[in-house]
Amino acid sequence: MVDELVLLLHALLMRHRALSIENSQLMEQLRLLVCERATLLRQVRPPSCPVPFPETFSGESSRLPEFIVQTASYMLVNENRFCNDAMKVAFLISLLTGEAEEWVVPYIEMDSPILGDYRAFLDEMKQCFGWDDDEEDDDDEEEDDY
Repeated sequence: MVDELVLLLHALLMRHRALSIENSQLMEQLRLLVCERATLLRQVRPPSCPVPFPETFSGESSRLPEFIVQTASYMLVNENRFCNDAMKVAFLISLLTGEAEEWVVPYIEMDSPILGDYRAFLDEMKQCFGWDDDEEDDDDEEEDDY
């Protein structure tokens, strides 16, 4: 009985390892497809879109507000393409390069729930790349004092 359980456990561990390897390969394929899609989207822009296609973001803190405004504006005028949070997050990810792309890979690898939550994803980006909402709130309070 114990020998059978040991064999069963061994078989399950081997299957788990094989599935983990397959999952890693699929995640890499997904990453490549997202990058390829971004490249294609940059080449095929709808002529009627009044908002230009957003620029890529590589992690510079000073560019984060601009990146968020560009992407939000683009998604707003193309809302039929971005019908849920997962699509919005995937769009943002497709525009990440360099340090920002490296930052998002672990979230993709662990299939983080944040990938389906646009607000939470933006909050993580702001925290990682240096957008402090508290400073913005302090500035607003100072302006209110005038």
